[in-house]
Amino acid sequence: MIQALSQVNLNGNHSSPSAPRRGRAVREAADRALAVAAKGRTRWSRAILTSRVKLKFRKEKGQRSGSVSAATVIGVTGRNRSRKQRFSVLKLKAKSVQRKVKVIGRLVPGCRKQPLAVILEEATDYIAALEMQVRAMSALADLL
Repeated sequence: MIQALSQVNLNGNHSSPSAPRRGRAVREAADRALAVAAKGRTRWSRAILTSRVKLKFRKEKGQRSGSVSAATVIGVTGRNRSRKQRFSVLKLKAKSVQRKVKVIGRLVPGCRKQPLAVILEEATDYIAALEMQVRAMSALADLL
């Protein structure tokens, strides 16, 4: 994370970007460092890593690429698991539950249109990773 943040600092010295652009650059660098630390084992880390690859590819080509999914770029690493049904299907299909699942799916990178089980698993891993990121950035802020 320190290398990623120092790279943002080095790139920022050439031109003085506005505060929101600088803040976005710091957030993106921290997110990339977090995704690299997860080594692409989770859907959210692959989504963060491939979003940067896709942006770079689009800039190089000068046009939008076709419909290339993140799974196509990185490769499918998921595995089929047998799942027990612990809740009744009717409770999970309720509009209030589906609305909340949709919101969580939007917050976790790479989980926009995933089923409930995938969203919950990815969200728990993503929250733990974000907590680690907050602790690391707080420690860096204390040092500075």
